[in-house]
This record gives sequence, structure tokens and C-alpha cells, in this order.
Amino acid sequence: QVQLVESGGGLVQTGGSLRLSCTILENILKINNMGWYRQAPGKQRELVGSLNSEGSTNYADSVKGRFTVTGDNAKKTLYLQMNNLKAEDTAVYYCNADLTLGPPHWNRNVYWGQGTQVTVSS
Repeated sequence: QVQLVESGGGLVQTGGSLRLSCTILENILKINNMGWYRQAPGKQRELVGSLNSEGSTNYADSVKGRFTVTGDNAKKTLYLQMNNLKAEDTAVYYCNADLTLGPPHWNRNVYWGQGTQVTVSS
């Protein structure tokens, strides 16, 4: 039905930068909220940062000042700019979207991207 396609992961050295992208493939009525989560081996999935429809952002304490979430409504794309990367940032990063679908369903639901690996060498 609805697909979130992620890209931009990879291997980077400590102190380097990466930008992740998440695009909503199908047509939707409204984007209520979008965000990035990550999951490291042996750890629970955690919120990295989010952006709501009013433009307000929310970040985990561990990434404040280093990561920035932005969105392009026309392109239905969410970005995560990651600067000054640290080894502790190594994880699989997942895009999350709270969407309202148009006809014929008219329902609101939460969707996940496929995940993209970010590895930061020490």
C-alpha cells in the first residue's frame, strides 16, 4: 500500500557527516508527523528526531546540536542531516510517518521505512 523508501546510509569516519532521505512513494492526503528512529544491536528502537506539520522538531538528547531533521512537503521527503558522527551513532536508521490516506480508505496510520545502516568507525 504505502511505501517509505530510505537512502543515504553507509560507512563514515568519526567526525564525518551523512544525510539520510525518506520518500513517501504513494499519494497521501496529509502528513501528520514524520521522524527518524534507530536501533543498535542489542538495544531497543529509539527516537532520533521528528518533525510535525507545524514545523516543530524534537530530538533525542544524544543527537542535539549534531543532527537536523528537515522536510519537503512538495517532494514528500524527510531528511536527516547527521554531522560530527560518533561511534555510538552506529545503528540501523528507520523512517517513520504518521499519515492520513485519501479515498477510498480515509484512514490514519503509521508506516515504517525498510531501514538503512549507518556505521561510524572509531
